[in-house]
Amino acid sequence: MKRCFIHSAVAISAQDTFYTEDFLNHAQGVSSSFANAIHPDYKKLISPVAARRMATGVKMGVVAAKEALREACITEPEAILLGTGLGCIEDTEKFLNTIISNNEEYISPSAFIESTHNTVGARIALGMNCNSYNTTYVHGSASFESALIDAQLMVCLENKKNVLVGGVDELGKEFINYMSMLEASEKQGITVPFGEGASFFILSSEDSEEGIELIAVELYEVIPEVAIAKKTEAFLNRNGLSSNDVDAFISGHNGDAFDRYYQTLANSLFAEVPQLSYKHLSGEHYTASGFGFWAGYRILKEQHIPQALIGSKAPERPVKTILLYNQIKGRSHSFILLSQC
Repeated sequence: MKRCFIHSAVAISAQDTFYTEDFLNHAQGVSSSFANAIHPDYKKLISPVAARRMATGVKMGVVAAKEALREACITEPEAILLGTGLGCIEDTEKFLNTIISNNEEYISPSAFIESTHNTVGARIALGMNCNSYNTTYVHGSASFESALIDAQLMVCLENKKNVLVGGVDELGKEFINYMSMLEASEKQGITVPFGEGASFFILSSEDSEEGIELIAVELYEVIPEVAIAKKTEAFLNRNGLSSNDVDAFISGHNGDAFDRYYQTLANSLFAEVPQLSYKHLSGEHYTASGFGFWAGYRILKEQHIPQALIGSKAPERPVKTILLYNQIKGRSHSFILLSQC
């Protein structure tokens, strides 16, 4: 079976991560209620006429995908895999509000058509006349990882040399306020701001100059808290590793009561391992793990961990192997293993 290498990684996020060589060296935790993305000048990157008609998530996805392809020197991918939790929620809200204001009469279908979850993937393909495999995964907080698993299978089993995979979510205007109010009513709800962003990557069966490999991805809907350490250790063992081989542990801390899953691992398997977190920088959203994946890739590529990511101690040895672990509300547990060859 072929191995799976990462050839490029691009992120649009609440930090200055697009079109910059600086890797979060000036990043700061978001202190506002919502972590809005720092958007590039879309008019310079896509048609201004087209941009005016695109929702925020579509613009982020199209531009981030184009840049990931450009970095990998690819004009057309062999497949497009996308994960999104809420899709184009802005257009969904617009359509629903139009139904209400028009008393369910004389409704234009345009906003509804544009609100479908596969709009981003379709727009990416249309922009380059790509007729290849194109699938969008809408699996809540496991959406990005679901797309990543599909992409890895295509690379490893079908020997694909350039697969585009990414995750996109936008804040929207109204639904996010309801989510925020629900968390505020919890005894210990999410404390990091809700955010948005787009992260895209090129995976290939061919080694790259950086030699950064996606070793494995696994998803579990439910894991009892008492079993999380054994489940993590078993994942590492299946890939010929132990907790001692992990040079950095990146977790999806968001401040809620379920952070105890991360703390359990921090106090056991990875007590001596540098522990990093990222959602205070990206905000929490269904595909925030894509930002964590981007950060892991950049750490391995540059052999540098920005201070803003460090939750415990800085690494005392070169970072060769990274484990990413994420869950939301005790469900959709994902493990991702990255390595520098």
